[in-house]
Amino acid sequence: MKNYTITVNGNVYDVTVEENGSGSVSAPAPRKMAAAAPKAAPAAAPKAAGGAGSVKIEAKAAGKVFKIEANPGTAVKKGDAVLILEVMKMETPVVAPEDGTVASIDVAVGDQVESGALLATLNN
Repeated sequence: MKNYTITVNGNVYDVTVEENGSGSVSAPAPRKMAAAAPKAAPAAAPKAAGGAGSVKIEAKAAGKVFKIEANPGTAVKKGDAVLILEVMKMETPVVAPEDGTVASIDVAVGDQVESGALLATLNN
């Protein structure tokens, strides 16, 4: 007999596997144990107060926040990438519409966003 601890979708199972004489393996139904604590998300860029700047940067399409390129306080030029969205499995840069300073990043890496959602703000 061998004992294994297996995690499936965040649930931890203690499984005992028995070997029979024919060399095949049979396993009884898993016994559910206490759920493991979820893993901490990767550190996100610091957020300032939502909508802190006068120039809003909004999502042009629904997608997932893939990467934050500029943090609050970063000076950006028109066309500089502020963050990257994953839209239909493609990395799509979201750029500054004008020169300014990033006032807030209103999303975190991994967030799902809808078209028109506020992503960041700039002060000009």
